[in-house]
Amino acid sequence: MKTPGGIIRVLSLVLLLGVALMACTDQPQEPVASQPAPMSMEFDSGGNKVFNTYDETPIGKMASDSGDRTLATYYSRRQYLGSPPTISHKIEASFSGKAEKCLSCHEKGGHDAEMGKSVPVTPHPEKESCRQCHVPVPAKKVKLFAAHDWVSVKKPRLGQSFLPGSPPPMPHSLQMRDNCISCHTGEGAVMELRVEHPSRGNCRQCHVPAIPTEPFKAFKRKS
Repeated sequence: MKTPGGIIRVLSLVLLLGVALMACTDQPQEPVASQPAPMSMEFDSGGNKVFNTYDETPIGKMASDSGDRTLATYYSRRQYLGSPPTISHKIEASFSGKAEKCLSCHEKGGHDAEMGKSVPVTPHPEKESCRQCHVPVPAKKVKLFAAHDWVSVKKPRLGQSFLPGSPPPMPHSLQMRDNCISCHTGEGAVMELRVEHPSRGNCRQCHVPAIPTEPFKAFKRKS
């Protein structure tokens, strides 16, 4: 009967012979350089759209005059900050419900000779149900179906940076507003919201969202 020490020596010898056999038969392989993973432009909520729109928009058009649109006009066409703006012009019957009709002006922007104003660019041309969110302004003041004490949210202070000289944060979310060019530069941009450096395409490299946490004030219907 073999002793435990003898069994260990036999197993060690078999292990050494196996290692030596593998060393003699194994062929060395050439080192292969690792390939970097392809860079994705969808790194932050539609970053690809911002770059593509920037590349497709001439610098001269981005730096063009905004006309007479002001921040007061911007807020007057919204029930509260972040809500869809109302349609400030009449809508022909043939335009109703047809996205291609709306995009004929609002996809690329430009100057409307009939209205004598610059056309703002939509930040989400892929959303084709325009009238689902945007409604025309009634010609006359209509009576509401119920009285209310609605109070809109407080408007953010523009250009408020966390540190002196640092880039100001975005006072809004990126949902439905992931194309910075549509509001902050170009012919339809509001003068107070225009950037001083439209030639820089990667806006979110310096500017980050800082959404206010103050909740909405609920309103009560008056019977």
